[in-house]
Amino acid sequence: MIVEYPEVYVAGVGTTPFRQQPDIGLVDLAVDAGRRALDDAGLAPTDVDGIYFGNFLGRSLEGQGVLASIIAVRLGVMGVPTTNVEGACGSAGMAFRQGALTVRAGASDVCLCIGAERMSAASTPEITRVLAEAGEMATDGIAGLTFPGFFGLVASAYAHVYGLSREHLSAVIMKNRDHAITNPNAMFRSAVAAETLASAKPIADPLRLFDCSAICDGAAAAVVTTKARAQATGRPLVRVMASEQASGPVGVNQMTTLTTFPATTTCAERAYKAAGITALDIDVAEVHDCFSITEVVDTADLGFFAHGEAHEAIAEGATRSSTPGIVVNPSGGLLGRGHPVGATGLAQIHEIVHQLRGVAENQVAGAQIGMSHNLGGAGATATIAVLGRA
Repeated sequence: MIVEYPEVYVAGVGTTPFRQQPDIGLVDLAVDAGRRALDDAGLAPTDVDGIYFGNFLGRSLEGQGVLASIIAVRLGVMGVPTTNVEGACGSAGMAFRQGALTVRAGASDVCLCIGAERMSAASTPEITRVLAEAGEMATDGIAGLTFPGFFGLVASAYAHVYGLSREHLSAVIMKNRDHAITNPNAMFRSAVAAETLASAKPIADPLRLFDCSAICDGAAAAVVTTKARAQATGRPLVRVMASEQASGPVGVNQMTTLTTFPATTTCAERAYKAAGITALDIDVAEVHDCFSITEVVDTADLGFFAHGEAHEAIAEGATRSSTPGIVVNPSGGLLGRGHPVGATGLAQIHEIVHQLRGVAENQVAGAQIGMSHNLGGAGATATIAVLGRA
């Protein structure tokens, strides 16, 4: 017997501003984003038959479990399956994938996928401690390795192998900060000069202050549904062409190289195969630039450029919204938009959906296929969604 699986579409998206807003609760942020996505889809809470909630730090910082159920009650969604999803900074991308798989399996018609994080109410040492839980605590944790420290090692290794310089890292930051200027939901909406970046406070050599995404709060959401439900919105249809996930090494002692993330390369191979495309078909991508070096590695791992060429291409402006070719992080990315870790993957989806609808702030002309790439930990997990304008 041949089973016909339904096509999956994104009917609505929503996001809160990404800011340091410690007086707003985690559940409040999530509910706000969820309502925005439902309003965008023209659906009511009673239409929802499943919720996936992506979050990393809720238990550590809030001391609260069963967050998906609490959010459902606040939204007025009762009796449906509610699931918390955790994959460090990749939590929201995983929540989106679970929603897409559930609809594709025919188990739900409308899944609400939400990602949220509230970070600024905690001190910097506390945030640093809990974020480190996304690493291998039995080895890297005991040694005191933080994520700035890990990605500093990545930058040093990339520089040694491929000739990466301070100017290449600064080019990533300046491009993403320039893109964020026109994003009303972005945390940083001003340009930054190369001289400022080069003289900023050292964090983990060679990374300096602006090479690191900022602590902030926010939430984003997407409504994943069937074609019939999506058509009812009257907007251009955005189809989920692929939604894949892969795992990779967690601790440094498990890694054979620091210049690529195996979870990303494996996930990309699966996503391109599932969507029936190649990297050359992607018009616009939101990639996980938790640090400036991460975008360099990502764009090579995703096949947009070769390793050893990615940093030069970015520095030459090849991924800017104002130049022909693939545009990377038109929202400002994590460096410009901000990185409330459990929300990032769905903020990426929000941007790609707007690009495919033709209503984005930094609109890529004629965008037909977009990608979101969400990375968790030191490459412990990666998710990729390929969306297409149907």
